[in-house]
Amino acid sequence: MSADARPAAEAQRPQTVIEGCAVATVDAAGTEYADGHVVVEDGVLVAVGAGPAPAYDGANVVNGRGCLATPGLVNTHHHLYQWLTRGCAPDNTLFEWLVELYPVWARIDAEAVHAAAAAGLGWLALSGCTTSMDHHYVYPAARTTRRGSSRPGRGDLLAAEIEAARSIGVRFHPARGSMNLGESQGGLPPDHVVEDIDTILKATAEAIDEHHDPSPGSMTQIAVAPCSPFSVTADLLRQAAALARDRGVRLHTHLCETLDEEAFCRDKFGTSPTRYVEELGWLGPDVWVAHGVHLDDDAVRRLAASGTGVAHCPSSNGRLGAGIARVKDLLAAGVPVGLGVDGPASNEHGGLGSELRIALLVARLRDGVQALTGREVLRMATMGGARCLGREGDIGSLEVGKRADVALWDLTGLGHLDMAEDPVTALVMGPPAPLRSLLVEGRTVVADGVLATADETDLGAAARAARSRLLAVTT
Repeated sequence: MSADARPAAEAQRPQTVIEGCAVATVDAAGTEYADGHVVVEDGVLVAVGAGPAPAYDGANVVNGRGCLATPGLVNTHHHLYQWLTRGCAPDNTLFEWLVELYPVWARIDAEAVHAAAAAGLGWLALSGCTTSMDHHYVYPAARTTRRGSSRPGRGDLLAAEIEAARSIGVRFHPARGSMNLGESQGGLPPDHVVEDIDTILKATAEAIDEHHDPSPGSMTQIAVAPCSPFSVTADLLRQAAALARDRGVRLHTHLCETLDEEAFCRDKFGTSPTRYVEELGWLGPDVWVAHGVHLDDDAVRRLAASGTGVAHCPSSNGRLGAGIARVKDLLAAGVPVGLGVDGPASNEHGGLGSELRIALLVARLRDGVQALTGREVLRMATMGGARCLGREGDIGSLEVGKRADVALWDLTGLGHLDMAEDPVTALVMGPPAPLRSLLVEGRTVVADGVLATADETDLGAAARAARSRLLAVTT
């Protein structure tokens, strides 16, 4: 990837000093400071510790009194385009919901994807998210890039959301998704929203070549992501895995989300979803899967032994009635587990910060009060997510030398005031905390609870206009 394709850095970015705050580093030892500091220079953390920060001439000093500094949150599963269909099919199971919405999604174009991605990523940033992946798998055959353009839209949809991520300023891991198993071949999606395998592999390779940046501090990395066992063929899964490993990028897919998927795989392939994808090369330390709700003991062992990660999406699983993932068992087995929002059409909240509390509560509903602690949830949302995305070396914790992705949560309001002695518990168990500041690569993305990189009113207007166009068209 060329250097000029990265967000432009200031010639000499001043240091930023955050001090007087509690600090949860989420390092390997779980180090915390009741009164500490974080110092940023040139997009990198140069000091993290207790007490006041060392003196830095000309630094931008942020008073963090009453706040908690944590690593920026990492979203490990999302479908940004679904922002435009929030609230649709509100009472359906996953398969029913997909059947109802596939025809609507078949009308998306790059303009709609850009509007949805910008709104969705802006909202994610306001919820404390500094890194987000996106799994985009719907590529209609003849959509345009912008109004008035007649170029085919397949390759432009991914570029549209990458452009949106750059405008918001978040770190972005778009996964080039795909579907090639239509209804006529026994799959779930209608034939007019699937692609042929040659088109998919060509477009995926081009996306890697054009957008993937493997360097430390990268703002854009591509993953290879056939959608699910019920929407792609075995041949696509095999060839996509080979392509990803040849190019050195990660692999992502949906797995074990619902009992319908379990029944589909046993009926069509004669085995469980986990064993099916394992036979096709889809378990390994370069793979993370979405949901993992219906994993039996054998599947948990296979994920752990192979180093495969899981994106846990508790709100979406609840919204669709899919069930509760075995997070306690996955963590105990050593499986990398991150948090995910999933698409805003199956998690209308759309933010990541709120998932911390939901993840804690549903784990305890399933396995009792000892199932998950607040600090384990924070680790899932930060370092756990970084592990799933293969970024544990440069994001996910507040440690010297890592990238300056920092969330400064304001705990001075009435909703958190009486929990000040344990700010991590206040953050996880209390109401959603506003952000005093959100830094990505040392740049301010949110300041005093307001998006600093885009106008929220403009984002909302563009998304509403795109939704109106999408839902107004009849097939």
